[in-house]
Amino acid sequence: MNSHRPLCTRRRALLLALGGSVLLQGCGSLGWIGLGRNKPPRPPTELAKTAPQAVQIRPLWSTRIGKGQEGRTLSLRPAVAGNRVYAADHSGRVVALAAADGRPLWERDERRMPFSGGPDVDGEQLVVGASNGQVLLLSTRDGSQRWRAQLGSEVLSVPRIIGDLVVVHTIDDSVYALELSDGSERWRFGYQAPILTLRGSSTPAVGPNGIIVGVSKGRLIYLDPEQGVPIWEVMISPPSGRTELERIADIDTDPVVVGEQVFVASFNGDLAAVDINSGTVRWRRELSAHAGLAASADALYITDSDDQLWAADPTDGAGRWRQDDLRYRRLTAPVVVGDALVVGDLEGYVHWVSPRDGRLLGRTRVGKAAVASTPVVAGQTLYVQLANGTIAAVRATGTPTGARSETPPAAETAASARQD
Repeated sequence: MNSHRPLCTRRRALLLALGGSVLLQGCGSLGWIGLGRNKPPRPPTELAKTAPQAVQIRPLWSTRIGKGQEGRTLSLRPAVAGNRVYAADHSGRVVALAAADGRPLWERDERRMPFSGGPDVDGEQLVVGASNGQVLLLSTRDGSQRWRAQLGSEVLSVPRIIGDLVVVHTIDDSVYALELSDGSERWRFGYQAPILTLRGSSTPAVGPNGIIVGVSKGRLIYLDPEQGVPIWEVMISPPSGRTELERIADIDTDPVVVGEQVFVASFNGDLAAVDINSGTVRWRRELSAHAGLAASADALYITDSDDQLWAADPTDGAGRWRQDDLRYRRLTAPVVVGDALVVGDLEGYVHWVSPRDGRLLGRTRVGKAAVASTPVVAGQTLYVQLANGTIAAVRATGTPTGARSETPPAAETAASARQD
C-alpha cells in the first residue's frame, strides 16, 4: 500500500459494440473486450499466498440460482428485506431465499425475460428490469406478477421503488417514472447520450424532494418526482481530451446521499460533492471511477478505474489513504460492514480492509467466478452475487486490528484539487 500520492488515476477503457451504437466496457467490469488481444492489458495483481488474519471470516451458505451473467455486464445484485434475500438471474429466474440458511422459499421462471437490473424491494413488492426493456413487479409473498411494462431500451441499472413510483434509468439515458399501482408511465425524462459511452447506467437515488440520476457527459440531474422536470442540473466533469475516448465522462456510479450532500464520481473525471438543495458543487477532486463509492459518517471510500481503493474526507475531498495491493482485480464498489470495508474481485474473493489506514484485514473466496456486483450488507452479514449465478452469505467476527487506531494517517496532498 502506498500513501501520499495525488488523488487521481489513469484513464482507460475498452471498446464494445452493441446494437449499432458504440459502448465502452468499464475497467471495473466483468469481461475484458480487447482490441485484438486475448489478455487484459494489465494483469490482475497476485494475492499474497497467506491471507491476513485480523478478522475471522465465516461462510454461512451459498446456492446457485441460475446460469449467471453469461459474460455480460449487468446490474444484478441481492436485495435483503426482513428475513429474506431476493435475487434475479439473466436466465429469467427470480428467487426468494431464507436469509439464515439460503433455503429456497419461492421461485419464478421468466424464460423470455433476460433480467439485467435489480431487484429492489419495498414491503410486499419487488421490481426487476430486463435487457429487452421490460420491467416486472412481483409480490414478495409468493412471486406472483402484479404488472409488467415495456420500456424503450435496455435496463442496466437497478429499478427503484420510490414512494408511489418505480423509477428506471435505461441505457439510452432515459429516466422513466412508472406508477407503482399499475406500471403506467407518469413521465419520461430523456437525455441525449453521446456517440461513445460506457456500457452502464447509474441507479437513481432518493433526495429530500426529488430523484438524483447521473448521466453521460458528466452531468448529475435532480428530477421532480411529480413531473420529471429537472430541479437542477450540474456538470460534474466536463468532457476533455483530444479523442472521443478521452472525452468520456459518464456517471455510471450510483450517487450516494448523506445529509444535504450527494457524492458522485465519473469515469475519466472527478469525485465531487454537490449541495442537494441548490445543485452547487462544493468541491471536486480528480479521480476516475466506474465501480462506485460508499460513505460512512466521516469518510468516503472509492474504487477507482485502476481498482485502487481510496479514502477521502467528505468535507473537502482530501485523500487520506490509498490501497493498491488489489490493482486490476476488477473490484466492486466498497461497502461498510461494521468496522471494516469490503470489496469483491474477479476471482470470487471478498476482501476486508481497514477504513482507518487501508490495510488488508482478511479475505475469503466465496466461489470461482467473479463477484458480479457490489455486495449487500444486512446487519453484520454480507450477501454476494457471483457472475455464475451463485448467491453467498458470509460474516466476519473479531475486532479488526488497527481499524480503530488513535491517530489516522495524515491526509494526502492532492495537487489536482479544485475548490468551487
